[in-house]
Amino acid sequence: MNSDKFYANLPVLENFVDITNGENFYPVPQDWAVIITDIADSTKAIETGKYKDVNLLGACSIIVILNLVGELEIPFVFGGDGASILIPPKFIPDAERALLAVQKMASEEFNLNLRIGIVPLEAIASNYDIRIAKLRISDNYTQAILRGGGISYATTLVKDKSTNSLYSPKLNHQYAIADFSGLECRWQDIPTRHEEILSLIVQVTAPSQTQIDNLYREVINQIDHIYGKGTECHPVVTENLQLAFQRKSLLSETRVFAAFQGRIKQTLYLWKLRLINLLGLVFMTFNIKTGSFNWGDYKQIVSEATDFKKFDDVLRMVISGKTKQRHKLTDYLEKKFQEGRLVYGFHVSDRALMTCLVFERDGRQVHFVDGADGGYALAAKQMKELMKS
Repeated sequence: MNSDKFYANLPVLENFVDITNGENFYPVPQDWAVIITDIADSTKAIETGKYKDVNLLGACSIIVILNLVGELEIPFVFGGDGASILIPPKFIPDAERALLAVQKMASEEFNLNLRIGIVPLEAIASNYDIRIAKLRISDNYTQAILRGGGISYATTLVKDKSTNSLYSPKLNHQYAIADFSGLECRWQDIPTRHEEILSLIVQVTAPSQTQIDNLYREVINQIDHIYGKGTECHPVVTENLQLAFQRKSLLSETRVFAAFQGRIKQTLYLWKLRLINLLGLVFMTFNIKTGSFNWGDYKQIVSEATDFKKFDDVLRMVISGKTKQRHKLTDYLEKKFQEGRLVYGFHVSDRALMTCLVFERDGRQVHFVDGADGGYALAAKQMKELMKS
């Protein structure tokens, strides 16, 4: 039986808290594979101010695979400094070529090392499981929710020097080819609407799946109780979305699409982006319609299709809130940590940043959100320190 449409045919959940119910998850077909990408030494890169480049390359590894599979719906999760993606077997050779193109660009254009691994499900199944659900975020975006420990295990296999070579692409960079269409970095950093932006990672360590589910449900409910259940804590609101015109804000996208083409081509692409943004600003300000699409609605469409809360063996959230709310939440998490029930990490910034994948302005799109200055990567570093203790 052809398993390609397995994910496309899954039922769609409507409420985030439903991810804590095991009955909503389905096993991934055994002939599929997991793609893991991440920036090696991302913490050092962030310390030198490359946090936008780190985010961008994580998003690049998703867009090249989505362009490869075309209309087919596949699951992916953006992790800040990398990504987890699941694909059917027939796409693996082309996926290697596409990912090698991203790796080459990361190295030569950004001076960063993008780690790549493609791990067959059968290499995971003897130790862990990958089960999947699909959650509706907006009319234009449904999000993959992954659990069972398999993603974390695949990440370990790809990062570990003793196993990395087993899952690295076997092709040479000279055969690398990728399509980055749809990748956009055209918004300014998004200032918090309250006092701060919190990037949060939580991993429950309870012994049984029932206890794990119950504690994740408790954590999600606690966050809702402290920060509000609706859009109160959403980091991306229409009034804070401003198109970018400065070179430093548009440089990341410019370097992707004019990579290896020299200074003049990059400058021309930069001015092209400025012109596109100027038109966008006029269209959105004056509610101009093109066809049936009203550009005055676009900021709301962007806000609704963001991935500010997600789950791939760990709970990840980017929240806008007050310092007092964070203290209340971290007091609760610290208590659970002292009880040996979870580990957590967080990073605080005054703004968020967003990398966008846009296939249709009034249709399929997703906007990846992270805290500025390191967000998820620094939260993960803090969580690892807690794990050691």
